[in-house]
Amino acid sequence: DIARSIDCVMPLFFAFGVAFEIPVAVVLLVWIGVVDVKYLKKVRPYVIIGCFVVGMVLTPPDIFSQTLLAVPMWLLFEIGVLCGSLIRKRSAHDETADDHNDQPPATQP
Repeated sequence: DIARSIDCVMPLFFAFGVAFEIPVAVVLLVWIGVVDVKYLKKVRPYVIIGCFVVGMVLTPPDIFSQTLLAVPMWLLFEIGVLCGSLIRKRSAHDETADDHNDQPPATQP
């Protein structure tokens, strides 16, 4: 029956779609300044467990499907942390470059 197949597959498509947004969310949170890369590295064990819990809830009840969702989520989180650390280093470099300019901004007449 096609309806049962779609009912089974759609949550998986949704879960994998959300999972691939993890690096974007992590980078945006670091870029905005909501979280720090040090904090993300500190909560890494909780993120791994959270990935497996999400995989358990969103996939059919077998360990293979859970692992197929949880491991990519975890790796995507790690990619997001890596990119976030690169962004933080670049913005820290930009801030130190701005500190050397002691002149006030020019005013418009």
